[in-house]
Amino acid sequence: MIKIKFCGLKRIDDIEAANEIKPDYIGFVFAKKSKRYVDFETAAKLKEALNPNIKAVGVFVDEEPKTVAKLYTEGIIRIAQLHGSEDEAYIKKLRSLADLKLIKAFGVSAKEDILRAEESSADLILLDGKSPGSGKSFDWGLLEDVKRPYILAGGLNRKTVEEALEKLNPYGVDVSSGIETEGFKDAIKMKEFADYIRGVKH
Repeated sequence: MIKIKFCGLKRIDDIEAANEIKPDYIGFVFAKKSKRYVDFETAAKLKEALNPNIKAVGVFVDEEPKTVAKLYTEGIIRIAQLHGSEDEAYIKKLRSLADLKLIKAFGVSAKEDILRAEESSADLILLDGKSPGSGKSFDWGLLEDVKRPYILAGGLNRKTVEEALEKLNPYGVDVSSGIETEGFKDAIKMKEFADYIRGVKH
């Protein structure tokens, strides 16, 4: 079964919808430049209300490793998703501070980006367009020869994910803007997206 991640949750309504739908992961965005940014205190309150069977992922852009580790230690996140220029030295440092799972995101526009992603020591890679969070997809044809499990992101919604899964077999799918209406998470779109993924035969 393809894993489902709803990213950019920031209201209690979002958490309640997720608890009902039960995706595998939800994401809290800790990048201050993002319109989906949540501060640590808000994320802690939302995490308290989250079904414990749903894994909370912290999304970071070049954050201090000790800050990421602290959020893990305090139980606010279970996984860190790295969306900046974090290199292997950064990953090694973070692993020395906390025993948490890591997802490293890579913007894809050429085969070279895939090769770079496949060499990452992160537990999982996430393959996205060059402008994460923009709701724009990229050339999925570049992913046909990916050798390791990956999460697909970038421009996904109920319609485009159907097109993607006709061509690809990702480990998981990550959706944010595609389950929103006027900038807020939409429980109906969230459910429709999850229902479709769960109905796909593999």
